[in-house]
Amino acid sequence: MLSLSSGLLPGHGRIFVAGHNGMLGSALTALLRQNGCEHLLLRTRTELDLADGAAVVAFFRAERPDVVFLCAGLTGGIQANRERPASFLHENLAIQDAVFEAARLCGARQVVFFGSSCTYPRDAGQPIPEDSLGAGPVEPTSAAYAAAKTAGIIACAAYNQQYPDTRFIALVPNSLYGPGDHFDPATGHVLAGLLARFHAARRDRADSVTLWGTGRPRREFLHVADAARAALFAVSHVDRLENRHYNIGTGVDLSIAELAERVAQVVGFSGEIRWDARHPDGAARKLLDSSRFRALGWAPEVALEAGLMQTYEWYVNRLAES
Repeated sequence: MLSLSSGLLPGHGRIFVAGHNGMLGSALTALLRQNGCEHLLLRTRTELDLADGAAVVAFFRAERPDVVFLCAGLTGGIQANRERPASFLHENLAIQDAVFEAARLCGARQVVFFGSSCTYPRDAGQPIPEDSLGAGPVEPTSAAYAAAKTAGIIACAAYNQQYPDTRFIALVPNSLYGPGDHFDPATGHVLAGLLARFHAARRDRADSVTLWGTGRPRREFLHVADAARAALFAVSHVDRLENRHYNIGTGVDLSIAELAERVAQVVGFSGEIRWDARHPDGAARKLLDSSRFRALGWAPEVALEAGLMQTYEWYVNRLAES
């Protein structure tokens, strides 16, 4: 699933995957290895605190990475964002600032930063073009996280303008899912949370599952393998990129209620699905206009049905190992 034609990462060089143990970082690390990239620089959080600017500069000076994929950061679902907004803002800003400055100071050739679709206005026209950034208020439940990610997107363009020797690439994926996700229903993203909820309901032979919200909001989901391919594609075609951020998505969305039905089918749960409208829905719809990036030649490969089955299989295997 993570196959990519060889030779797409010029020179291969020394590559730092920041956050290599996370969902996106793991997918990128696997893809890089499959494409013959042997000089991977990988550090756990205990080995390198990415929010510590001095430590990050020291690491960059010692290791001299050529390409940096910034996959690290604090993420979570609606409840986590509502309960810990200051943490989402502070940690993500600190990591972005430390890595960007170290890359610039130490001569990295390219840095890939991953934004978020929550940076766009809550009421943006659909599908959402890149030019919608900053055109209106964002969804309040993720405002702090959105502020940090918006700062990262703007920083990429600013660094490119002021320090052209290092190229900063900002990619904005829609809702990511896949192996390596966080499956805690209380703090994780919606798709992984649904898999965990329905799995537990099937295991416990529950008659019903009650989910937050109305089920009406529509979301677009991108498999993490496709996001990894997009990152390598961007690095490999950097000379064709403008100094702007690029959306990456499938171009297809579905309601949360429809997603819940598909997840229940994959898991094998046949009980009733109920909705608790006392809890927030978030934005009504988030579908990205990814035409700019797709016009360069990238396209997603993983259909939602196949991605759901693969993700659920990974989750079940992980539970068996624990």
